[in-house]
Amino acid sequence: MNDKQIKFSRVDSAKFFRTLNKRVNNYFKENNISRTGNWKLHLKTIIMFALYLGPYFLLLLVDMPWYLLLLSSIIMGVGMAGVGMNVMHDANHGSYSSKKWVNKLMGSSMYILAGNVYNWQVQHNVLHHTYTNIHGHDEDLEAGRILRFTKHSKWSRFHRFQHIYSIFLYGLLTINWVLTADFLQTKRYLARKLSYGKLPKPLAQWSILISTKVLYAVVWIVIPMIFFPIAWWQILIGFFIMHYVAGLILSVVFQLAHIVEDTEMPLPDATGSMKNTWAIHQLFTTVNFSTKNRIVNWFTGGLNHQVEHHIFPNISHIHYTKISEIVKNTAREFNLPYHEYKTTRKAIIAHFKHLKQMGMKPAALTT
Repeated sequence: MNDKQIKFSRVDSAKFFRTLNKRVNNYFKENNISRTGNWKLHLKTIIMFALYLGPYFLLLLVDMPWYLLLLSSIIMGVGMAGVGMNVMHDANHGSYSSKKWVNKLMGSSMYILAGNVYNWQVQHNVLHHTYTNIHGHDEDLEAGRILRFTKHSKWSRFHRFQHIYSIFLYGLLTINWVLTADFLQTKRYLARKLSYGKLPKPLAQWSILISTKVLYAVVWIVIPMIFFPIAWWQILIGFFIMHYVAGLILSVVFQLAHIVEDTEMPLPDATGSMKNTWAIHQLFTTVNFSTKNRIVNWFTGGLNHQVEHHIFPNISHIHYTKISEIVKNTAREFNLPYHEYKTTRKAIIAHFKHLKQMGMKPAALTT
């Protein structure tokens, strides 16, 4: 990752963000509502945790045939993704509740998703939200060498097929959290002294990381092997299926917001300066999808309203549908882009078209 300091322009002669922020603030004031979550989010929290943990406790009590075991693993994977998108995500942005301790508690659900709060807050809140789609700074553009998301990344021959094999890799997202990603991120972020808030002491962070990983393994591997009325290999297969389903859902939802045809991936100039202000930069690098679909809105935790989320990350996702018209109209009023795919299908097509394009041999390398 590039440690060169990025500076966003401070020149917004049209005063876009000031106008938008005032209008959104007026919406909450005039309707006398909080910017954080309400009963709708609390009810969804119960449902998502029930999907994730309900089958686990049921398996402690009931001997199921193989097809119900498979279904249970899939349901837990859906619930796992649901908790991540709806509960953990809002909480670690400080938008689940107006109470800090509630946000901290709900944000800690990251640990039962196999992740780590410190790592997630640095990668997502600091690097992704600050440097959205900027190569060398936004780690969401990094996928090792196996996937090429931007023209600024090195091209290899196997990238010609990435629009085909990528979907099989996406399901490994949370498995990667379990095995390697969190350890590598902690080492990297502590060395760079990155944090979202107060920098943790290295000993404390490593202790939390290792202890939560051990506890996770005990809950999801050891206890099932002792108490579930099924074979050990069935437990491991179910564990993998749960993670694969969750990883696939999370990966695809996040990719559709930034790694598509219509978004830009700009670089800073030689001095490290970006062309646009931070808020306007979000409009060029982010896209919405399927915002009229109630099921998608409900399940993805508003992550299909990424434009609103990136400009107002401290507002709970349950308000995005309402404020989206304010954001859209203001962007158009100031002659700025507001990218949106009407359906999830169109967004998926746009993503894989982008992957195919990025997999083509760059002209500079053509002989």
